[in-house]
Amino acid sequence: MRKTLIAVLFASTLPAIAMAMPDGGDHRRHGPFEQLDLTKEQRGEMRKLMGEQMKSHREITQRYLDKLPESERKAMQDELKANKEKTHQAMRGLLKPEQQKQFDEMREKMEAKRAERAEFQKWKAERDQDKS
Repeated sequence: MRKTLIAVLFASTLPAIAMAMPDGGDHRRHGPFEQLDLTKEQRGEMRKLMGEQMKSHREITQRYLDKLPESERKAMQDELKANKEKTHQAMRGLLKPEQQKQFDEMREKMEAKRAERAEFQKWKAERDQDKS
C-alpha cells in the first residue's frame, strides 16, 4: 500500500515535469539551469541536491499520509489516479496520430519499469526482513 501510494504520488508529478519541459523537449540542452552556464561538477551537485529534495518530499508526504485513515488514503489514491489519467488524455489529445502512438509506447515502457521496480523493492524488503 505504501509503495503504491508513493508511486501514485510520484506518477502524479510526471505530467507537471513534462509540461515544464521547453519546446522541443530536449532537456539535456535546455535544462532549468541553462542560463547559469554550470560546469559539469555544478550540474552534478544540482542533480544531487534536487534528488535529495525529492526524497525528502516523499518522506515528509508519507509521514503525513501514514496518519490518514485507510478510507481517506484510498480516496486520495483514486483521485490522484483519475487526475493523472485526465492529464494524460489531455496531453495525448494535443498530439498527432504518430506522436500518440509513440506517447502510448513510452507510457507502457514507463509503467513496465515502474512495475519492475516495485517488484524489486518488494523482493528487497522481504529479503531484508528474512535477514533480521
